[in-house]
Amino acid sequence: MGGGNVAGLIVESRRPPLKSRSDELQIFVSVIQCGSISAAAEQVGQTPSAVSRTLSKLEAKLDTTLINRTTRRMDLTEEGRFFFEQAKDILARMDELEERLSLRHQTPAGRLRINAASPFMLHAIVPYVAEFRQRYPDIILELNSDDLIIDLIEHSTDIAIRIGILADSTLHARSLGCTPLNIMASPAYLAREGTPHTVEDLDRHTLLGFTQPDSLNHWPLRHAGGDRLQIRPGISASSGETLRQLALEGQGIVCLSHFMTHDDIRHGRLQVVLEDANSGYRQPIHAVYYRNSQLALRIQCFLDFIQEKLAAYAVCEGVE
Repeated sequence: MGGGNVAGLIVESRRPPLKSRSDELQIFVSVIQCGSISAAAEQVGQTPSAVSRTLSKLEAKLDTTLINRTTRRMDLTEEGRFFFEQAKDILARMDELEERLSLRHQTPAGRLRINAASPFMLHAIVPYVAEFRQRYPDIILELNSDDLIIDLIEHSTDIAIRIGILADSTLHARSLGCTPLNIMASPAYLAREGTPHTVEDLDRHTLLGFTQPDSLNHWPLRHAGGDRLQIRPGISASSGETLRQLALEGQGIVCLSHFMTHDDIRHGRLQVVLEDANSGYRQPIHAVYYRNSQLALRIQCFLDFIQEKLAAYAVCEGVE
């Protein structure tokens, strides 16, 4: 049964007008986007049984099955797929209406969904949430961490902040600056293993690197082969925050962004090495968003705010 037929069934039905509430639509959309009732329950702050009852109630109102549920998986029916797309559109329109009403008073308000890699979220956003909320009390923050490239619309994300070179994309991007990369180790590690004075000295040390992508294991060090040194990690991890913790524990030498280690350097928990050999490469930071029209006020306020905070990390001017 095609989507057009489903629409026809709904239009031609003699049932009374539907009265699905927005919270029911939100729960239904959350279940589909999260992939399970339990995950959706955690996101919306309800119990799994309450979410399940809401779905059943919604299906009873619509007099149709939206999701085929088994103990192992959930699959949208044809009607469910049609209703899912419509529900997402309705919720987006409600957000837009709330936003437009707030603009009448020039007060940024509404839900702001932000996605960023865990290290950036922990070190460049979380420390300033209290200040941001005090400045913009009517903005409701929703913070999600993901190191992978995501579909902003599918994940209902307003802003995704990404570190590094952006691939070609139809999405809009705003440069927030760029951040230096430092080669560092803990004082305890350097006291035990010695301080490297040349790039060649690294061969005698334990290097901490990423499992993927391999490009993150190219350190900005000048050597006989150029300005980037491909290292072979003695210990690998998928997260920059894990590598930071390993370095703090004295497990090796690491190369990480200044935004997540500036406090460690200032307080002497990590010590910069091979500073003279650093080629000066800086990672660009971008905010990516999908809106084609003028930026929503709540989005603009956050981007201006976080760019102001990034300036404190001595990041450079970015290239648009």
